[in-house]
Amino acid sequence: MRQVFRQLFSWHAGPPAWGSAVVAGLGCALPLLLGLFSAHPGFLWASVGAFQAAQANPLHRFGMLRMLLLTGLGACSAGLGFWSATHPLISLSLFAGFGLLLAWLQRFGTEAGKLGIGLTVCLCLGQGQYGSSMLNNPNAIAMLFMLGGLWVMLLAFGLRGLHGLRMWPHMPRLISLLKVLRRHAGRQSRQQWGLYALGCTLAVSMAGLIVNLAHLQRGYWLTLAVVTTLQLEFRGSLVRALQASMASLTAAGLLILFGHSLQSPPLMVAIMLPLIMLSRALQANHYGLFVLQTTVCFVLLAESLAKDWHLPQVRLFNVTLGILLTLFIALLMHGLRQWLDNREAARQRATAISERAPAQQSETKVASDE
Repeated sequence: MRQVFRQLFSWHAGPPAWGSAVVAGLGCALPLLLGLFSAHPGFLWASVGAFQAAQANPLHRFGMLRMLLLTGLGACSAGLGFWSATHPLISLSLFAGFGLLLAWLQRFGTEAGKLGIGLTVCLCLGQGQYGSSMLNNPNAIAMLFMLGGLWVMLLAFGLRGLHGLRMWPHMPRLISLLKVLRRHAGRQSRQQWGLYALGCTLAVSMAGLIVNLAHLQRGYWLTLAVVTTLQLEFRGSLVRALQASMASLTAAGLLILFGHSLQSPPLMVAIMLPLIMLSRALQANHYGLFVLQTTVCFVLLAESLAKDWHLPQVRLFNVTLGILLTLFIALLMHGLRQWLDNREAARQRATAISERAPAQQSETKVASDE
C-alpha cells in the first residue's frame, strides 16, 4: 500500500509540460474539427497520429528523433493492423511479433517500453477499425496517420524556436546508445524475461486472432484490454494479476459510461481536448500508469466521432473477453513458473546429494580402516 501511494504522489516528475500539452491539444484539435465538419473518417487517423507524435517532448535532446520514430513506425503499425484484419494467419503472426517486440523493448528501459506500447496500440486500432468506415486502403490510413504526426512536428519546431533551441538537435552516437540499452537489458534475468515474453506473445496473438475470426465490432476494446492489463506489474502473483484485470475493467467501464452518457460527437470532442492537454501536461512517470493514461486517450480519440454509443454492450463484451483471456494466460504462466522453480529446486537437491556422497564414502572408508 505504501508503494501505491508513492506512485500516486510521483505521478509526474518535475513541473507540468504545458508546452507539450499545447502542441498535443492543437495537433489533435485541427483534425478532429475537420472530421466533425466534413464527417470524413480519415481525419480520425490524423488525430491518432497527432496524439502518437505528441507523446515525445520536443524540448528534450532526443525529443524530435523520438517524435519522428513514433510517427513513422506508428503509421506502419496502423497500416499493418488494418491490412491484416481480413487474414487470420497474417493477423496471428503480426500480433505475435508485436507482443514479442513489446516485451523485447521493455528490457531496454521505460522509454523503449513506451515506444513499444505506442506501436502495439496503433496495431490494435488499425485492426479494430476495419469495416467501421468507408476507408478500405491501409496505405491511405498510414498516410493520414503520418499527416497528423507531421502537423505535430511542425508545431514542435515552432515550440523549439520559441525557446531558442536548434530546429534539429545533435544526434546521439550509436555506440553509446547501444551501451546504455545493453546495460538496461542486463538488469533482468533471462528466465524471468523469457516467461514474460512468452506470456505477451501468446496473449496478444490470441487476442488478435479472436478479433479476426469472430469479426468483432470495435475489436480494439478486446486487444487493448489484453495489452493494457499485461503491462501492469504481476510479479508472478495471481492476486496482482486479478487486481490489474479489475483496474482495466473499471477504466473501460468508466469510458463506456462516459461515452454512453454523452452520445454526441461535438460534445465529446469539446470535453476530450482539454483532457488530452491535461494528460500530456501531467504525463505519468510510472510505466504502468503511463500505459493506462495513454490507452484511455487513444480509445477516446478512436471513439470521438462514433455514433453507436447506444450499444455499450458490444464494447463491454469485448473488454470482458479480453480480461478473461489475460487471466487465463496469467494462470498458465504462473503454473509454468511454478514448474520451472520446482524443477530447479529438484536439480539443486540432486546436485547437493551427489556432492555429499563422495564425502560420506570417504568417511566410511576411514572408519573401516581404523
